[in-house]
This record gives sequence, structure tokens and C-alpha cells, in this order.
Amino acid sequence: MAPRANWKGFLKIGDLACPVALYSAASTSERIVFHMLNRATGNRVHRQFIDERSGRVVESEDQVKGYEAGKGEYVILEPEEIAAALPESDKTLAVGNFVACDDVDDVYFDRPYYLGPSEPVAAQSFALIREGMRKANVAAVATAVLFRRVRRVVLQAHEEGMIATLLNFDYEIRSAERAFSDIPQIKIKGEMLDLAKHIIKTKRGAFDPRAFDDRYEAALAALVKAKLEGKPVKAAKPAPPANVVDLMDALRRSARMVAVRFRTRRQPSWRAGDRARKELQRKRRDAPRPRARPAKTDRPAIDASGAGVRFRGFFSARP
Repeated sequence: MAPRANWKGFLKIGDLACPVALYSAASTSERIVFHMLNRATGNRVHRQFIDERSGRVVESEDQVKGYEAGKGEYVILEPEEIAAALPESDKTLAVGNFVACDDVDDVYFDRPYYLGPSEPVAAQSFALIREGMRKANVAAVATAVLFRRVRRVVLQAHEEGMIATLLNFDYEIRSAERAFSDIPQIKIKGEMLDLAKHIIKTKRGAFDPRAFDDRYEAALAALVKAKLEGKPVKAAKPAPPANVVDLMDALRRSARMVAVRFRTRRQPSWRAGDRARKELQRKRRDAPRPRARPAKTDRPAIDASGAGVRFRGFFSARP
């Protein structure tokens, strides 16, 4: 079954228009998810907005967004005012220009999507654009209204489709100079630099994301599985503290280990955690869905933290 498109519109280059669809390239739906429960009853609890001064619950129809213009001073924005200020989408991914594939700084990359033709009749025109970009080794910089915001998008040929990467705006990127301002300028040369180059050269390899382990997810899955099976939960052993006294000596030891093809073995607990995570996912898919329960008349638990009261921005909706 084909995935559900996040957005459908037209890829437009000059007078050439091609119907396309945007699909999520990354998802967090496979992660372990926890719910907040009442420890005494085991029932789920729900949050509500409360007035930070009166302590009373504010119903949804009385909630309104506001921008903090000063200490305790807010500009109230009605839903229809926000809707009127938002740009209207013409469902067009308009290409402004083409750039070299490595011209865009990676720090501007926000989120990747897959882009493909939305209709079978568009396959030929889509392939024409894709192969033209591939042969010229260029990326397209386009603009579109996506998820209620005007977004810049970089399009690159990828297999039989394209990768559409949303870009951060310039004002969202923090200065690298400020981040690195406290790093002293040090020149590395001689044997120290030669050893570092040797280690890097001997450990060169291909990028393989399948080799990466999400240790946190694997550990959580193993923990949940152990609790379900009534097994004792073993605390993870803390990693031994690093004790590098001499940088040169550490480089020499690293070079010797690389020379004998030393490789850090994957911990068995990670593999067990991966299996546990897949087993939990299978159980959730196969579990029968509960029958609908009658609506409860009592109110859910109130969260008095005041979280979410402050409006963080006009167009903060994210895909």
C-alpha cells in the first residue's frame, strides 16, 4: 500500500508543471511511547489548561493565543485574525533557481521528505525534471506554502524520485562564530598530526545507517519486556570513566589498536533490546482493539503546572 501523502500540488519550473506528492521520509512512530497514569488506579490522566492566578480550569472555548510583548503584557490574537494573516497556499512548489548540490550549507537543512509524481500520467514529466537535474548535478531551490508556512525547499534527485528538504530560515540559524569564539587557535603538526591522519585513514568506511543503534529505545524496550514477563530489572552498568593523561600516548594506543583491526563489539543487551522492541511492536499490532467505553462524567486530572499557557510564536505549527 502506498504511503499517505503529506501534501499534494504542482512542481513548477517556468511553464512546465508536474503534479507531485510529498511523503514523510522520517518518522518517530516506531519509538516507545509512555502515557501518564494515576498510580493508585492505573487509569490514564489528562491535562487541562488552568488560569495561573485563579487556579480555575479554562475551557477550550475560552482559550485564546497571545504574544508576550512585555512582562505580563500580551497581545491577544483571535483565531480568525491568525487565519487571515497566514499565507494562502496555491499548491505550487515553484522552483526559483538551480544550484550546485553542495552549495547549500547543511546547517540550513531542517526535515527531509520524499517527492514523487502524484498521478501516473505525470511520471514522464517528473522523470524529465529528475534526470535533467541528475545529469547536471544540480539541486532545485523552490518555495511553497507547506503546513501553513512559506517554506524554502531544496530538491535533489534520489533513486526514482527526489528528496525534498525543508530549509531553516537565515534568522533561525545561530552564528557559528559565537559558538566557536572561545576555542583557541592551535596548530597541530609533526608526529601528532601524522598519527591522527593514520587513524582516520585506516578507519575509513562507507556510511551505513543500519549499523547505528538507538541504545535508549533498545534499553526501554528490554525494560518493558522484562516487566511484562515479571523478570527482575537489572540496572545498566555505568561506563568506566575515561582517564586520558597524555594526548600523544592516547594517539599511539589508538593507532596500535587500529593496526590490529580492533573493533568495538556490539553489546548483547542492545541486540536483545532490538528484538524486544520489535516484539513489543508486533504485540501491539496483533492485540485486539478494546470496545468503546461509555463516556465518563468525572473530569480528568488537572495539571496545575501552567504548561503551555505562553504562546511561543505566530506560526509555530510543525509537520
